[in-house]
Amino acid sequence: MKDFFKNVFATVVGIALFFAIVGFFGFISIIGMLASGDSAVKVKDNSVLVLNLKGALQERAEDDIMAQVMGEVNGASIGLDDILEAISKAKDNDNVKGIYIESGVFGSDSPASNHAIREALLDFKKSGKWIVAYGDQYIQSAYYICSAADQVWINPLGEIDWHGLGSTPYYLKDVMAKFGVKVQLTKVGTYKSAPETFTSDHMSDANREQVTEYITGIWDQMLTDVSASRKISKELLNAYADSITMFSTTADYQKQKLIDKALYYDQVKPEIRKLLKIDADKDINTIGISQMLATKGKKDKGEEVAVYYAYGNIVSQQVENQIMGGGHAIVGPDVAEDLEKLAKDDKVKAVVLRINSGGGSAYASEQIWRAVTRLKEKKPVVVSMGGMAASGGYYMSCAANWIVAEPTTLTGSIGIFGMFPDFSGLLTEKLGVKFDEVKTNKNTTFGTMARPFNAEEMAILDKYIQRGYELFRKRVADGRKQPVEAIEKIAQGHVWLGKDALGNKLVDQLGNLDDAVKKAAELAKLKEHHTKAYPSMPSWQEQLLNQATGKGGSYLDRELRLTLGEFYAPFMQLRTISQQDAIQARIPFEPNIK
Repeated sequence: MKDFFKNVFATVVGIALFFAIVGFFGFISIIGMLASGDSAVKVKDNSVLVLNLKGALQERAEDDIMAQVMGEVNGASIGLDDILEAISKAKDNDNVKGIYIESGVFGSDSPASNHAIREALLDFKKSGKWIVAYGDQYIQSAYYICSAADQVWINPLGEIDWHGLGSTPYYLKDVMAKFGVKVQLTKVGTYKSAPETFTSDHMSDANREQVTEYITGIWDQMLTDVSASRKISKELLNAYADSITMFSTTADYQKQKLIDKALYYDQVKPEIRKLLKIDADKDINTIGISQMLATKGKKDKGEEVAVYYAYGNIVSQQVENQIMGGGHAIVGPDVAEDLEKLAKDDKVKAVVLRINSGGGSAYASEQIWRAVTRLKEKKPVVVSMGGMAASGGYYMSCAANWIVAEPTTLTGSIGIFGMFPDFSGLLTEKLGVKFDEVKTNKNTTFGTMARPFNAEEMAILDKYIQRGYELFRKRVADGRKQPVEAIEKIAQGHVWLGKDALGNKLVDQLGNLDDAVKKAAELAKLKEHHTKAYPSMPSWQEQLLNQATGKGGSYLDRELRLTLGEFYAPFMQLRTISQQDAIQARIPFEPNIK
């Protein structure tokens, strides 16, 4: 009987192992098939580029193998770099006759990124080709982009959400107090408002002033752009925003010139056939973004200009267990090493740093500043600012030869602060932990979990933070070739829009990534040039390994974002507060512009 059970057990184990091995190789085969779809695509004559405004817009979207395996063939995110490159390739491809934009649930809270897409569409139209847009509903960011189209169509029962801009920051002080947790703060900068999230329950007057300034400036840019495209006065667009347009009828939208036609989905194709001048029974040749990217573009002529993407929070080291640690990050030591390699690479004649960051660790920002300074000694460095390049994001920018920003980039915020979580209340009052003390010197127990910092210790920290601010300010003064006194007038943690930063000399030019590349080539005195993106995207093997070891949480983090919605940001702040460097150079964690 004993042998019988042994044999049965061995058989069951063998079958389980067999299916596990078969499943593993089957999984690898699926991954291989998904990853092999990179072969060059040929565009058919009379084609239309389909631009789906669906999912979360990111600076640079990975080809997420996990998302594809889980059935999200199109992924839940869309890369700004992919959109811009696809539009550019479509402009230069004679077989592409127009662009069809389909509006959906489009998650983009970056006005500068939306402006970049819109400008790319306007540039596409210069080729003489057409653009049309259609949607069941248009959220405000999607409508802003789609308003650049020659014609805007909507479902007869559709909605347009055009409401203006607002910011509703959240405050966690009282939430933490319920658990006996406080934050002790030292900062330099009247406008340095990021710590308010943890130390206050409302906006400071200074922060209210600067937020009002930049959301008003962004809204004015949006009004100006939509007014020019739709031939509607800015005054009327403001009046529409006050009227809660999402409750209006499509007939109202047409009278207001917000749309051109109300069409059902089956009526869209006949309209596009008319634009293509093809018969009613002929199929429309469409090509998606990923396919457009796989087409052969202009040959890589001339010398190489490297475009290095740096986006996300600036950290000294990658947050452990990235599955719960948040999205993409700028890891100080990694970026410094990458820039050193670019400095030594003789094929690279100039470098464009594409920065989209609200800052983070002051230590890591200084480390990257040093790497940029050393890189600049070997070859020209130009910064292209995305949605944000503020605080630590500006720290790593200021040493460049030239800085290019979008009109609605959030930048500046030259200031620094130290936040020190105090868990003693949680430990002693809530959990009943008791502490005692023996020490040899006065400050031996400096930073102990048993108690908060006392007044003398906070005074020491204040001086330390002041030195950090003075260093940051000097880095900016040296980089911008301005006296420290001039920088002080625009510092104090003040957040500026790109178009205002041009006036106070924090940036050199308003423009996009292409403008930054052209400037880098000019500084390097290149007759012909091409670009190459860095760092390289992880292969599907690396993605699988990262998922298995908990280092690559792009897919799971995105799912968490979708699940928690507006609660994601405060959840992640509380989740990672103990893993963040105490000394920070950053704007508020979430600009919260909606």
